[in-house]
Amino acid sequence: MKISQSFKLAFQSIWGSKLRSFLTMLGMIIGVGSVITLVGLVNGVTNYVVSTFSDLGTNLITVNVSSTDTRYVDVDEMYAFVKENSNLFQGVSPNVSSRYTVKNGSTSMTTTVNGVGEDYFELYNLELSAGRFIQYADIKNRYNACVIGTYIVEELFDGKVSVGDTLKINGQVYEIVGIQEEKADSKEGSSDDVIFIPYSNAARLAGTSKISNYIVAAHNADMVEQGEDVLDTFLYEIMKNENLYFISSMTMLLDAIDSMTSMLSSILGGIAGISLLVAGIGIMNIMLVSVVERTKEIGIRKAIGAKRRDIMSQFVIEAAFISCLGGTIGIFFGYLLTGLLGNAFGIEAAPTWNSILLAFGVSAAIGIGFGYMPANKAAKLNPIDALRSE
Repeated sequence: MKISQSFKLAFQSIWGSKLRSFLTMLGMIIGVGSVITLVGLVNGVTNYVVSTFSDLGTNLITVNVSSTDTRYVDVDEMYAFVKENSNLFQGVSPNVSSRYTVKNGSTSMTTTVNGVGEDYFELYNLELSAGRFIQYADIKNRYNACVIGTYIVEELFDGKVSVGDTLKINGQVYEIVGIQEEKADSKEGSSDDVIFIPYSNAARLAGTSKISNYIVAAHNADMVEQGEDVLDTFLYEIMKNENLYFISSMTMLLDAIDSMTSMLSSILGGIAGISLLVAGIGIMNIMLVSVVERTKEIGIRKAIGAKRRDIMSQFVIEAAFISCLGGTIGIFFGYLLTGLLGNAFGIEAAPTWNSILLAFGVSAAIGIGFGYMPANKAAKLNPIDALRSE
């Protein structure tokens, strides 16, 4: 018997019992749809997290130094090092952060004050709605200049502030030379809740002459790893102990996130895949029932010359047809559900080709695998016994 005839018989059998066939497919539809949806959502979350961290700068390297009385990294040394390796690095900024009480008249609040260098503006691609950023002259002369975020503007100045106005940081008067453009809806604790001052002033406020934190920017993310190696060599020559400094980058964090989300995707996909196994058992059960119901048909076909492989192919193809059809419907179901849930959660989620191909391939394999036993049982039937059945 030709394969085309087996497909024709399989289609006729499925169409003859439409409701039963649909209920049999339902487990496969849900299983395939669940796998595609869960993997798509996890990928959407991963992309959202990666894009969020990318905004912070995937080319940035953070250096933390634990200074001792005799060993520390001087600011001028760090600047000279970055300049010498200008083929790798585009800039550097010392970073001295602490929380202080900030006042405007009788209004006060506690917020983070960041002491930074003049390169910080370009390293983080900041934008100002008014004024200018911290300049080299401010740092050199320890001028009390500051750039404030929009949350500070709202909370401390009731939304009305101009370049040239002043505020007090830890009791010292600072002139507002710039206002950062809104980035995070002016929420507390966000990137709008910040004040930038010269790092020389921040070090004085903190009562230290040694800068322990630096932000170094590579020209691009591909140069980060090489930049970390060069930084490690430079710092070890000064500190003589690798435990006295720590180098980290956003790419390390992104790699860790990617690894964790890939593992989570596999786990969730595996859990959803259990439903495919259940669906396969359902297909096998229905095919066994179908063999019993069509025993006489099998006997007649054997009596007129049908071979064992013809009976086998008929039932295996029928089981595979049910499974693949359910898998195809499940793909469309998963595609739609992924988009709907992605929109509901506010992330850009879409099914991946890998998950679609894997889910469809597994559904086809399950159809063939779980259809084999009923097909084998049908093929082994004795034609005389089959013809006697009622």
